[in-house]
Amino acid sequence: MTNTDQPVIEVEELRRGYSGGFEAVRGISFSVARGEVFALLGTNGAGKTSTVELLEGLAAPTGGRVRVFGMDPHRERARVRPRTGVMLQEGGFPSDLSVTETVRMWAGVTSGARPGTEVLELVGLTGRASVRVKQLSGGERRRLDLALALLGRPEVLFLDEPTTGMDPEGRRATWELVRQLRDQGTTVLLTTHYLEEAEELADRLAILHEGELVLSGSPSEVAATRPARIRFTLPEGIRPALLPLSLHAAAEGQQVEIRTGRLQASLTELLRWAQQEGVELAGLDARSASLEEAFLELARSRRAVPEAAGSDTRTDHDDTMAGTR
Repeated sequence: MTNTDQPVIEVEELRRGYSGGFEAVRGISFSVARGEVFALLGTNGAGKTSTVELLEGLAAPTGGRVRVFGMDPHRERARVRPRTGVMLQEGGFPSDLSVTETVRMWAGVTSGARPGTEVLELVGLTGRASVRVKQLSGGERRRLDLALALLGRPEVLFLDEPTTGMDPEGRRATWELVRQLRDQGTTVLLTTHYLEEAEELADRLAILHEGELVLSGSPSEVAATRPARIRFTLPEGIRPALLPLSLHAAAEGQQVEIRTGRLQASLTELLRWAQQEGVELAGLDARSASLEEAFLELARSRRAVPEAAGSDTRTDHDDTMAGTR
């Protein structure tokens, strides 16, 4: 009997090193629940693909522990692989085969494969079934990648940059399909460079930087690590210095920005002041921080650390960023 309370994916102090002593994954830990969409984010070289390859069982970790369905995906690959679907960044299909022929070939090595016509309909390629792979657009090839990952009705689906190259319509359709799979109980782990994609799909996410997990939580929790902002323009003759000091406003000319961790309270105080003083706040815009703002700020702050320390205090850890996968 399956224990539905046990995480489907468990990662504890996971490490992955390469020849020459370079370590792409440096002791990260996280878990993914059944029926959850979990996103791994990070700049190029953060260690996302290296991590996913360990989860898929393509290599053994050099340290730590990884479990999928409670099993070691590398040593027990024969038991784990039939229950997972994998969408790699590059599919590498024979270019002269048609879409249907490619699906049929893949189905021949997939346990319990669903009908090819069914997966092509799921990813919106029914009308391209007779077209050769080399004639597909980049986005259509990604949809073919996804179709093959879904052939075995996977319990866990690994998606590595799933919508790269897709047009906006294809991307939205893929998002809707991922939501449907999640609602049907499929566990999804994805990597993506599109922060909007993570915000739209992920129940939880983790941000990697130089092989380390630096922040995790729901998209709203991660976004909340950055302050909200209020922007407006004061009328001529009203000096920004007249604003309540408690708002900690920053101004450039008559344009004002307030950064706050208490958006509602700060906005209420600002509007009360404006009403009392009879001031109109032109272009008033108040919004919580986005995941993109949190991610970019985190990336900037992490890059700034070696520079702030000085060139003579840089370590080997700092110098390895260019080689991270």
